[in-house]
Amino acid sequence: MALLEIRTFPDPVLREKARPVTEFNEELRKLARDMAETMYAAPGIGLAANQVGVPLQVIVVDVRDREDDENTGLLTLVNPRIVAGDGECVTEEGCLSLPEERADVERYCKVTVHAQDLDGALLEFEAEGLPAVVFQHEIDHINGILFMDHLSALKRAGMKKRLRQLKAQTADVG
Repeated sequence: MALLEIRTFPDPVLREKARPVTEFNEELRKLARDMAETMYAAPGIGLAANQVGVPLQVIVVDVRDREDDENTGLLTLVNPRIVAGDGECVTEEGCLSLPEERADVERYCKVTVHAQDLDGALLEFEAEGLPAVVFQHEIDHINGILFMDHLSALKRAGMKKRLRQLKAQTADVG
C-alpha cells in the first residue's frame, strides 16, 4: 500500500467529473486500498478518487468511532449515486482538499445510495445523520463539486481567497 498525494484547491482535477468504473480488477482494489490508507493517515472520514488525482467514480468512507479496530468501518463504493434524499440538516463540514476550512452546509438528513462494490456487485442502502452527510460530500467530489459550492457567494469567495493564500504560503516554504 502507498500513501497518495491529496490534491488541494485550486487543483483542476477537483473540478473534473469522474468517469464511471467499468473494469473491476486488481488495479481498482489497489487504488481503493491506497485511498483508504491515505484517508486514515490524513486523518479523514472520506476520500474520493479525484482527490488523489484519479478521475474515477470511487470513494472510501469510514465514519465509525476511531476507538474500534482499524478498518472495521471502511466502505468502498464504486460508481455511487444518491437516488433519494429526505429532510434537511445543517452540519459543519471540512475537507482534506480544502485545508483548514470549515463551514455549515445544508444537506439531506437521510439518503438512499446506489453503488457497486469492488467486485461490481450492486449495492443499495439508506444512510442518515453523519454517514448521509459524508456520502453526499464524497459523491459531490466525483461530480466535481466542493462543499464550498453549497455556500453563499460571499462565503465562497472568502474561502477561495484564504485557500489561495495558504497555497502560496506553502509553496514559498516548500
